[in-house]
Amino acid sequence: MLQLRHLDLSFNNLEGEIPNSLQVLSDLQYFNVYYNRLRGPIPQGEPFTNFTNLSFLSNEALASFHELRKITNGFSESNLLGSGSFGSVYKGIRENGMVWAIKVFDLQLEGAFKSFDRECEVLSCLRHRNLTKVISACSSPDFNALVLEYMPNGCLEKWLHSNHHFLNMKQRLDVMIDVACGLEYLHYGYSTPIVHRDLKPSNILLDQDMVGHVCDFGIAKLLGDGESMVQTKTLATFGYLAPEYGLEGLVSTSCDAYSFGTTLMETFTKRKPKDKMFTEELSLWRGLVQRKIECISSILQVGLSCTTYVPEERINMKEILRALQKIKLQFIKDIVP
Repeated sequence: MLQLRHLDLSFNNLEGEIPNSLQVLSDLQYFNVYYNRLRGPIPQGEPFTNFTNLSFLSNEALASFHELRKITNGFSESNLLGSGSFGSVYKGIRENGMVWAIKVFDLQLEGAFKSFDRECEVLSCLRHRNLTKVISACSSPDFNALVLEYMPNGCLEKWLHSNHHFLNMKQRLDVMIDVACGLEYLHYGYSTPIVHRDLKPSNILLDQDMVGHVCDFGIAKLLGDGESMVQTKTLATFGYLAPEYGLEGLVSTSCDAYSFGTTLMETFTKRKPKDKMFTEELSLWRGLVQRKIECISSILQVGLSCTTYVPEERINMKEILRALQKIKLQFIKDIVP
């Protein structure tokens, strides 16, 4: 069995330590021992260096709970980065100076356990520069948390709606191209199409180089083999919902395209979908057409193509990405002598 590539021992109530002898399995590509009763250290050599801590989830004696509490000063409010539907995110600084973002789930909230499991399921499988990177996870009967890559520039929403932050035209275009790349990977780059279901500016994080990263996969939906659309309970955020999702609970990759289009237009107009300037009869996209914002008409046209009422008429993420990259090239050409 020295050529073993896939080893799944999850949900087996295994006890004891993980044997160091498993390090001889140089071809091992997938390793999963979550939901057991293992204790002790995790082997440090290959192939274990290739696995995230999600592979060892819910082995209480292996969890990093005490360290997380220490580096966040007991999850103090002074370290709070923000709050979401199922919990809060804290900043933690380790002894070596490395900074983490720790997402702690409020297990008193309905759906928190499911959201944690879904994020673990999705993020353990995905690798892309424009998706949030999971460093580790901690799970016990009364505490669930994800350790995430820290994004020092916060979320896109802050840069769009704060008086103390500003993005120029090229920066906004670069961020939205980053987001389009991440969504294209979710829809086409993995064996099973993944629908994010809750794309909005607050779920787009910016790293130290202002590169955009899609985050918060707590309600993401994995489409089964051959499925292009499924019906499910409507969650997500009003204003960014595709009509068929909000009205009928129909989920497809076109739902993400709709949310992307709405976010794209908000990024270049700094107007939220439910801005008070819009009446009930005047949605964001209609208002933009009437205002004739000519300087960014090509970008807004992409947004409009994403947000058509009929899902079959929306452009997909591959088409969106190509269109934005073309607009960026033209923009650079116009501003550089």
